[in-house]
Amino acid sequence: MIIVQATEKHISELAPLFDAYRIFYGQKTNLEAATIFLKKRFSRSESVVFIAYENEVAVGFTQLYTTFSSVTLEPFFILNDLYVDKNHRAKGVGEALLKFAQSHCINMGFKGLQLETAIDNPAQKLYERLQWKKDPNFLHYFWSAPKKPS
Repeated sequence: MIIVQATEKHISELAPLFDAYRIFYGQKTNLEAATIFLKKRFSRSESVVFIAYENEVAVGFTQLYTTFSSVTLEPFFILNDLYVDKNHRAKGVGEALLKFAQSHCINMGFKGLQLETAIDNPAQKLYERLQWKKDPNFLHYFWSAPKKPS
């Protein structure tokens, strides 16, 4: 397995994985929108994406966004997306992507990585095995902006 940091030249391989990731989370397929979204992230330098390859085929990815802690005055990454093609699961791809993201974080001198996941996500065992800690001190809230009329 090989993991590389994606650039705009990888979008044609990344977009189908990104679309499948969105479908996994209940969205309708929309390869065009997925492609446009990724192009914007790359053109604006708004995310870092790593792609895992097995035999020169893209089989998984993770996407990180930079944010900051005002309290500790340090940058950190939000590991927003992690996806492995269903035909390549249980082969260590997700673990390799997580470890690669951890190494990148260390190399950048960032405070750490944050992620959120569903309560019933079986990947929690993997996160904990790789030294991720559940935060018992904070609750996660989200406010949804009302949609503008069309």
